[in-house]
Amino acid sequence: MKTFKFLPLLLLFIVTSCDTVKVYSDYDRSVDFTQYKTFAFMKSGIDKVEISDLDKKRILNAIDQQLQSKGFTKSENPDLLINIFTKSREEISVNQFNAGYGYGWGWGWNPYMYGGHTTVTSSTEGTLYIDLIDAKKKELIWQGEGTGTLSKDMAEKDAIVNDIVTQILAQYPPAKPVDKEKTEKKK
Repeated sequence: MKTFKFLPLLLLFIVTSCDTVKVYSDYDRSVDFTQYKTFAFMKSGIDKVEISDLDKKRILNAIDQQLQSKGFTKSENPDLLINIFTKSREEISVNQFNAGYGYGWGWGWNPYMYGGHTTVTSSTEGTLYIDLIDAKKKELIWQGEGTGTLSKDMAEKDAIVNDIVTQILAQYPPAKPVDKEKTEKKK
């Protein structure tokens, strides 16, 4: 009986874990990120991204909103250039559920056996990379990456793109690493 109480929780965990966004970031530790106040999109790089113009617009609008909420302003002479690129891959899942009870396993036909269900689903997993480039030095200083399940539904696309961009840019600016020497001296 305890197994049946646990099963719905397990299924809920599996369903919700499939819809999560995984984000990562990397950056140049020698850069002072407080010096950057303005941005512009790097048109030459963004034009090369092989997604629909509508999806590009969704992504760029979400990035624009997130950066402006962090106090950045768009500029013709920016501190940062923003570039994006994407990857996608098709995910195929085969789930098989077999249930049965009875006796005589392995002895041929078992009148007490029942059940068996197989489902095949497919989804598209997309990865968005956001590059922040020092406009003067033309050097990559920060890169964020977000991976999530994509949708063809327009309302869901907007929400998914906003969620991925928000979670990626939540990691910018990076937290300053703790200086172990200063921490040791304080003790």
